[in-house]
Amino acid sequence: MQQSNYPPPPTVTSKPQTFTEHGYSRVDNYFWLKDKTNPEVINYLKAENTYTDTVLAHTKALQDRLFAELKGRIKEEDESVPTLNNGYYYYSRDQKGKQYSIFCRKKGALTAPEEVLLDCNKVSEGKSAFIFAGYQISDDNNIFAYASNFTGSYAEFTLKFIDLRTGKPLPDVVDKVVGFAWSADNKTFFYTTYTPALRPYRVMRQQLGAKAPASLVYEEENELFNVYVSRSKSKKLIYVTTESFTSSETRLLPADQPTTTPVIFLPRQKDIQYNLNDHPDHFFLMWKDPRNKNKKVYALPKTGYQDRKTWQEVIPHNPKTLIERIDVYQTFMVIQSRSNGLVNIQVRDLQNGQTKNVDFPEPVYAASEVRLPEFDAKQIRYAYTSLNRPNSTFEYDVATGISKLLKQQEIPSGFDPDKYEVKRLWAPAKDARSGVTVKIPMAIVYKKGLDLNGQNPTLLYAYGSYGVTMDANFNRNVFSLVDRGFLYAIAQIRGGSDLGEAWYEDGKLQKKLNTFTDFIACAEHLIAEKYTNPKKLAIEGGSAGGLLMGAVTNLRPDLFQVVVAKVPFVDVINTMLDTSLPLTTQEYEQWGNPNVKADYDYIRQYSPYDNVDKKAYPNILATGGLNDSQVGFQEPTKWVAKLRSYKTDQNLVLLKTNMESGHGGATGRFDYLKEEALIYAFILDRLGLTK
Repeated sequence: MQQSNYPPPPTVTSKPQTFTEHGYSRVDNYFWLKDKTNPEVINYLKAENTYTDTVLAHTKALQDRLFAELKGRIKEEDESVPTLNNGYYYYSRDQKGKQYSIFCRKKGALTAPEEVLLDCNKVSEGKSAFIFAGYQISDDNNIFAYASNFTGSYAEFTLKFIDLRTGKPLPDVVDKVVGFAWSADNKTFFYTTYTPALRPYRVMRQQLGAKAPASLVYEEENELFNVYVSRSKSKKLIYVTTESFTSSETRLLPADQPTTTPVIFLPRQKDIQYNLNDHPDHFFLMWKDPRNKNKKVYALPKTGYQDRKTWQEVIPHNPKTLIERIDVYQTFMVIQSRSNGLVNIQVRDLQNGQTKNVDFPEPVYAASEVRLPEFDAKQIRYAYTSLNRPNSTFEYDVATGISKLLKQQEIPSGFDPDKYEVKRLWAPAKDARSGVTVKIPMAIVYKKGLDLNGQNPTLLYAYGSYGVTMDANFNRNVFSLVDRGFLYAIAQIRGGSDLGEAWYEDGKLQKKLNTFTDFIACAEHLIAEKYTNPKKLAIEGGSAGGLLMGAVTNLRPDLFQVVVAKVPFVDVINTMLDTSLPLTTQEYEQWGNPNVKADYDYIRQYSPYDNVDKKAYPNILATGGLNDSQVGFQEPTKWVAKLRSYKTDQNLVLLKTNMESGHGGATGRFDYLKEEALIYAFILDRLGLTK
């Protein structure tokens, strides 16, 4: 059914505001929608939610079936793989019917009695949203510190403490915390707090039970930089790290001398990033500079390391292999790298330099090291998955080189990986600036026996920003589409680091258009190779991936039948001109600074909100979160309002806002599935599939 078959959407008042930058005037009819303290705005959002439910009411039975399927793939009674840390085995478990995890430990052996550290279901009781942001245990194993919130925002947390000897909460409570770390004295802790624009900028020091206010350890004044605090795996050092998207700097202080002043390890330099790992014999430094974009690794002496002549190159730069991270233990180093879009994991003996590779059995897969807290560990862990292989956790014995399966994700409703075909495709795309043809990798999965006749419904997903890689991970939810005859594809477009740092840099700043043209090329390739056609093609992306959705929809609305844009970053010029918003200033290094005319002109070419035009658009579902700290709820709201006022077709444009949560939508594991069921029902309905 078309728009004319439904009641008209809610009316939104046009209140034009004119903005002039660099001699160019913009008229924004919906700028006023950003004020969530305005009852008119809240009433409008509620009306849009009601309208979406009304328009999709005929899919309610389908949504219920989809929710049952999605829930059926969750093992409701489940437990994580226990991890040894300082004499205790730590793990989390889930209970049937419960939305959140329970965190536990056992002393000395897995057969020991269970000690419940925190039941998130009890903590969140009566709350509409809850995010648990992690915990740290004091060195004496007695104090449990954890961060959480009830807003659903990923930027604002409250730090609380529990005395594990009594099981009772301590009176110490710290609001507006980003991250935190214990010192070695079991009473002093460090935490990061943020500016009104939610930029982490201060590291504070406090003692449990202290009446005196927290003391300032470090303040970062440069608005391009965020500051973080952490503790080394060796437990010897506290790291105070400042990072922009292009430079970094670390300060150190001894964990057993928490009142000392942190000392700069290496001062920041333009376009140089480093990550520090402490070891009794050396510092190990993962290093990136303009000549070594894919990074290299050095060993530095414990003293005199300021002299570059003392640095020993441990892993050289390789233009074809990106070093993603290193993890240093007492006797070995784990190196996670990426070449040709696939992850490699190696273990290097720190005494003799010999390196072993962890072998993976399939040609298309995703893998990552699982960092362990014990510095003297003799094994490592890694996660392995693929589009048709549920997540598995392996333990790799460093001495023998043998991997042992510890846990495989269970799908209670049943799952046979051999029923599905997984392929890797390469789509030809022309560089938006040079015109040179590059090949864009895609990972796809579909049911074996599918007739590749160009008539198959398809969901194409991508992100394409911040250097984030889009690995071919197992996604249990998407099989509700695949089992209905869909092809599911992940496009590893530029702007991510899938093929190295140059791949990332070719999709940002004045090369950002490559991200969008790469995605269009992937869609065209699926059509040319007879997997699908424009009337059967749905696309999805979220956040910066929502920017992608908006941009490609403006560029090629004829290419897609359905667009799902989750919390989409679509109002780029307004957002990047507003320095009071979270993320804005730091992100000049990603998108450009619109106060600079050349950057402004480039952003104006693709900003989705600013490029909505009078033409036919696909069916569009946009989602938002009222408490979203990353992408303001007003962005999808304004975009939907403008699309409706301009579009010339009868396709649906719908808005669904979570009024109680933030960037990630519903926080409970079942509530989240209800949102996914609605999205899948929208896709199926708009493609004419009703079962």
